Amino acid sequence: MKEEKDRKLSAKEQKRLGVFEETCERLSREGYKKTDLTIGIVKANLFVFLLAIPIVAIGVLLFAWRNPISLLTPTPHGSLLFIVLFFVLIVAHELIHGLTWSIYAEHHFKDIEFGFMKEYLTPYCTCTTPILKNHYILGALMPCIVLGIFPTAIGILLGSHLLFWIGIVMILSAGGDIMIVWKVLTFKKQDLSKEILIYDHPTQAGSVIFEK
Repeated sequence: MKEEKDRKLSAKEQKRLGVFEETCERLSREGYKKTDLTIGIVKANLFVFLLAIPIVAIGVLLFAWRNPISLLTPTPHGSLLFIVLFFVLIVAHELIHGLTWSIYAEHHFKDIEFGFMKEYLTPYCTCTTPILKNHYILGALMPCIVLGIFPTAIGILLGSHLLFWIGIVMILSAGGDIMIVWKVLTFKKQDLSKEILIYDHPTQAGSVIFEK
């Protein structure tokens, strides 16, 4: 299988990669040490598959505990609405990434770009300037919180099949984001006093850490 980093880039991606490389060189001259934390799309998809088992199991058990009479069986009307909502929320997922990161990016929403990896049928959002670690993590996890955790919890409390399953699927849709954040959180700084910047990779899933 062709490596993700070897795929043919669009003109927009090539331009963004050029800016990325120039920024990396500038930060290096300023004394920052670079560490690559990118992940492969295939590995991220495998992580989502493994994540699905405990997430679905725990979710169904909580739903059944809260709503012992209600069965988690879809209806034709509910299934159609679910499909429509899924595609709408996939777009909303990337928009939430962008809106959150834009708060902290140097030029705000001008530093946010959206795209689509047709080889993997994967939409994406990227921040084109380095931001602080906590801000990066917040932007990465916000879609999971807003579109995944909240609807799942409300679905369980209200006994809503639609909200529950939409929430579960959106949590799983954020599996790659969770994996990216996990790599950032488990990154071991050599010096706790060092400043950390996170730069979203322009063409691959994941990020690059700069420490000084």
